[in-house]
Amino acid sequence: MTKKENLANSVLTTNEYKRKFKIWELYRSFVFTPRAVSKIIDNNKKTHLVDQNFIKRLQLAVTEVNGCAACSYQHTQMALEQGMSNEEINSFLSGGGDYVVTEEAKAIMFAQHFADSRGIPQQSAYDSIIEEYGEEKAEIILAACQTMIAGNMYGIPFSAFLSRLKGKKYKGSSLFYELSMLIIGVLFLPLAIIHGYLRAVVGLPNKKFNKKQ
Repeated sequence: MTKKENLANSVLTTNEYKRKFKIWELYRSFVFTPRAVSKIIDNNKKTHLVDQNFIKRLQLAVTEVNGCAACSYQHTQMALEQGMSNEEINSFLSGGGDYVVTEEAKAIMFAQHFADSRGIPQQSAYDSIIEEYGEEKAEIILAACQTMIAGNMYGIPFSAFLSRLKGKKYKGSSLFYELSMLIIGVLFLPLAIIHGYLRAVVGLPNKKFNKKQ
């Protein structure tokens, strides 16, 4: 069975949204994605401040909250290739804490909070990550969450559309919603990248927080 067939079969195990996003939320996530991806690449190839498996566990935690079938499949394959066990992956995708090690617990909780807050976490939550891991590692942890939620926001309507093609329409979905997210998302991507670049040029941080308590 090919990877595409495996992906299709994986997507078909879900027939409803755990979470739906709006096009402006997708655009906002795309604005932060390029610098976040750059941060992850720099960590993986140069600094090695945060272990790649740790990053993968953070991203699985975000995906679990958002419920993206396509992302779950793709990141499961990547996690398996990096040596994570089926049991560990399934635990993260089910929201379990059996494989959360003590030194990663606060970061995993932040990843879940980040996803639950739709990509705009509480400032105090991020401050606690800085206090626990230091600013450089905190930025990588945040970048892992940012890249994953962008993938989720695009992957969720993709999963719904793929399921529709297989004759299993998502509950509460529409072809208009699925196609508008997929098509407009692609059209908005270059603009979002430019937007993110301009933010960097003027010195704006690659993050956004909810400062309300």
